[in-house]
Amino acid sequence: MKLQKYQKCSEVTRGLEKAELVLKNARIVNVFTREILKGDIAIEDGLISGIGSYEGKREIDLEGRYVCPGLIDSHLHLESTLVTPAELVTVAARHGTTTFIVDPHESANVSGLKGIDYILNQTEDVEANVFVMMPSCVPATAIDDNGCTITAQDMVPYLGNRRILGLGEVMDYISVVNADEAMHSKLDLFRERVRDGHAPFLAEADLQAYVMAGITTDHECSDFDYAMQERRCGMTVHIREGSAARNLKAIVSGIVRHQMNGEGFCFCTDDKHIEDIEQEGHIDHNVRKAIKLGMDPIDAICMATINSAKCYGLRRLGAVATGYQADLLVLDDIENMTIYDVYYNGQRIDQDSEITIRECPAELKNTVHVGNFTVDDLTLESPDGSFYVIEMQEGEITTVRKRVQLFDGPGVFRADEDYQKIAVIERHKATGKTGVGIVSGFGIRGGAIASSVSHDSHNIIVIGDNDQDMALAVQELIRTQGGYTLIADHKVFDTLELPVMGLMSDAGFRYSHIKLKRMIEKAHEMGVPDGIAPFITLSFMALPVIPEIRITPRGIYDVCTGEFYKY
Repeated sequence: MKLQKYQKCSEVTRGLEKAELVLKNARIVNVFTREILKGDIAIEDGLISGIGSYEGKREIDLEGRYVCPGLIDSHLHLESTLVTPAELVTVAARHGTTTFIVDPHESANVSGLKGIDYILNQTEDVEANVFVMMPSCVPATAIDDNGCTITAQDMVPYLGNRRILGLGEVMDYISVVNADEAMHSKLDLFRERVRDGHAPFLAEADLQAYVMAGITTDHECSDFDYAMQERRCGMTVHIREGSAARNLKAIVSGIVRHQMNGEGFCFCTDDKHIEDIEQEGHIDHNVRKAIKLGMDPIDAICMATINSAKCYGLRRLGAVATGYQADLLVLDDIENMTIYDVYYNGQRIDQDSEITIRECPAELKNTVHVGNFTVDDLTLESPDGSFYVIEMQEGEITTVRKRVQLFDGPGVFRADEDYQKIAVIERHKATGKTGVGIVSGFGIRGGAIASSVSHDSHNIIVIGDNDQDMALAVQELIRTQGGYTLIADHKVFDTLELPVMGLMSDAGFRYSHIKLKRMIEKAHEMGVPDGIAPFITLSFMALPVIPEIRITPRGIYDVCTGEFYKY
């Protein structure tokens, strides 16, 4: 803190000057002692300058309402919300999230450094703290067909950016544990900073080797036992509650069952649609759900605030205490996290202000480049009638590997009520690559569903029960240069256009919200189970770093063995 600012705030702290703003008669959640203390909060120049009894030039009587720190999302991809970055931050801030730890690897996989610059520029002066983790795996693996490659040398100019906190999720754990030189050059570049992990169900020895490389966090735990394996290695576990991956219940239930206070755990959303944020909340939803599962409210708030701040070295964030930035959440009810007001940097956030959509550079549009694609590219044959199947699971983004005998002898696969077809079409360099497979558990009947959001390479991915509707879906996304589309009865039911890198809409979140809601409802009518988020779950089926089996433009990939299946 600069001396001049310290002198000004110190005079308020010692009662020599009135504060700019005093929040009177608050019940303050102290995340250090896990107490609720009564008192006033003095705010000067965006800083909490005193807790106790104070007078202000402006005073607001909170009438005994609770005040906790502004919430922190410890890991998210802004692009996965489907709207432009500033829009998402504005909407989520209204739900009490005042700090965002962002990994822009979605944009980077499509547009490289220009994609990262887009995220940084779009969030430079929003009403929230937005920090960025430098994408570590662009592409995610050596088998990915993405748009760009980012090396350690490419990252060097970003080291001086005050908002770059460290290295983003390291998905290619094989390169880490096998001491790949290129990967370790990236790890070494960020040796004095946080290095985020991506480590779903590694073998114990591999996990220890992974941690030994300096990786300190992970958001891929889906059960309590594995979370505890990571905690025993010293890792901070980010408990994810997004649109497709909902891991909070399993992990928090274990924390409650073992009478733990949540130390070493944080909350994150990872990938959450604007539709779900509007409906249920952001990190406030995570806290609310944890409390309902039996967690002490203060412990749950700590997991959403000070735990994340400590993890990322954010020394002035995450607490309601003297010297901390005045990011505050005023609550009518702490048990239900009922929000009364939100403050960022000492200023009340206007819940009804108009959201400005910031212009996207033209070079980040028109990014869908598909080769000569026809319906014949979707043909799937087997010489003996047996096929590999990607079995999807409700509430998870993991899959189960199966091999089923569908008929005797050679033949062509035809979808039925149990098995549909899934395909991924390369869309960055017009290579013409198309991978085709079979999926179960998705259930769509009478049409197809497709997306240009397909983690992390973001090729076009489509599921359907007939080739004609699948091909129509692909052509529709080529026409719109990205988006979500739903085909019903051989016609386009609707399409949410995502022209910004094929990942985001610049038409406003209200437009996206209304369209997506309608499309999701229709997808469920067409057979997609209620426990599966149709579009966001689909988008993970091509990510070859999550067990057990995936589909890529090169074919069906076994994550566990690192091999492609051949018929």
